[in-house]
Amino acid sequence: MAKLRLTAGNVSNPNVHQIGIIALGSHLENHGPALPIDTDSKIASYIAFNASLLSGAKYLGIIYPAHEIDEIDHGIHNTLEDLCNNIIEVLKSAKKYLGISKVIIVNGHGGNLPLVTCLGEIEEKTDLMITLNSKVIESEGPHGGTGELSMGKYLGITNEAEVVNQTDTETYGEIGLTMFAKARENDPNIEAGARDIAENGVYVDEEYGEALLNLAIDSVLLDVQKNLDSDYGFKKTL
Repeated sequence: MAKLRLTAGNVSNPNVHQIGIIALGSHLENHGPALPIDTDSKIASYIAFNASLLSGAKYLGIIYPAHEIDEIDHGIHNTLEDLCNNIIEVLKSAKKYLGISKVIIVNGHGGNLPLVTCLGEIEEKTDLMITLNSKVIESEGPHGGTGELSMGKYLGITNEAEVVNQTDTETYGEIGLTMFAKARENDPNIEAGARDIAENGVYVDEEYGEALLNLAIDSVLLDVQKNLDSDYGFKKTL
């Protein structure tokens, strides 16, 4: 068996090869007329891939299923159990074939946040250390709002001709999650987002979109560094 040159290339720490970065978004949900239904997945993939380029960690691709809370119905989603089981199977395969010991999940979809409740199960069944990074969700603002439109502009997925209609919440009630009264009642953050859309509308700023993406990438890079700073979980050889 060939001995791998773990120090080759622009690698600051050979242990980075044992860290995997995988994207998690949502492929099938409405974001208003100006953004595609897989906006979250494209954004999460961009962040995860670029963080892997900059850090040397392994890019593991993207998880296919996505979850959403019961009070929100703006797409096609899966149960939390299905999502967790799929992540377990994908990461087991990554560990078997790539020799990873730690994984950072880059989450670009708010409906996936309940995943925190089964991270322990994922770690136990994969024997991997898991970090869930949802920085982009914390930073981007309302669903289908200025943040996502601006990131979409930078990525080339925003249809600017339709931005004028992106505040038509009577037709596109998923924008700011304005149509989901129960979700707004139960979650102050969702209510704040809906009010923001109603009071301030939306706009597109490519520089702002780039800044949001870079902020999220930097957050993932920080997670990579935290994992490197801790020797716990690393194998002595790949």
